[in-house]
Amino acid sequence: MISIELENFNIRQIMESGQCFRMDETDTDCFTVIAGKKYVEVRQKGQVVDFDCSQEDFLFFWIPYFDLDADYSRYIQSVNPRDRYLCAAAQHGQGIRILRQDLWEMLITFLISQQNNIRRIRRCIENICTRYGERIILPDGREYYGFPKPQALATASEEDLRACNLGYRAKYIHQAALDVADGQINLSEIQSMSYKKAREALMEIYGVGGKVADCICLFALHQLDAFPVDTHIRQVLDQHYKRGFPNRRYKGMRGVMQQYIFYYELTGLPSGDK
Repeated sequence: MISIELENFNIRQIMESGQCFRMDETDTDCFTVIAGKKYVEVRQKGQVVDFDCSQEDFLFFWIPYFDLDADYSRYIQSVNPRDRYLCAAAQHGQGIRILRQDLWEMLITFLISQQNNIRRIRRCIENICTRYGERIILPDGREYYGFPKPQALATASEEDLRACNLGYRAKYIHQAALDVADGQINLSEIQSMSYKKAREALMEIYGVGGKVADCICLFALHQLDAFPVDTHIRQVLDQHYKRGFPNRRYKGMRGVMQQYIFYYELTGLPSGDK
């Protein structure tokens, strides 16, 4: 068990911010996180956070994953004090961190997310993990499934994937798995690209549009200028930023601001104020 004190970190806010769909609250203030083949239990009381994992995994996997080395107070302090809406959003979601997640996992995750709700996205991901992922046994006998590798998912037919409740998205997942497995999509090359080039490369993948590409750039490639626009964000832009979002002011951190806005719209505003 590793116990540290963290500012601007709230595991519940991160779970609810729409970045990751393999986090669950299993008990009061206790959350499980599965990323690829890795597993951790996180408990938080105020600013004290306990990570139940080895020191090696914490140092080399979970610190980068949760972006713990970054100072998120500087993002909050960068918000224009005259922008009352964004100030409120940043304060409300001040515990959010932009996760550094696996590119392959995020490609499949956000293909699944299209025209989908959070509960169903979670179920779809668990379905493919249980069927095609590696079964892993914890020391206490509990089990979980890692995210399936491209080669494993490529063995599935489109019909097999539809049986995982993927619906029309099955054809996108099927083609992506085949293309990554046989090297037609080179994820390592995309990983090293600039935001603009990575976004363009991702949009060449069957089923990936602008919003999905931006989600992948933000949550996998940690391209903090990515600014995914869904219906929630579009409504905010139409209501609060009729002249456009102040991109120049928030260059290099637009994605952080997007997460504050998205989380605020989901959890912070009375329904009559949205």
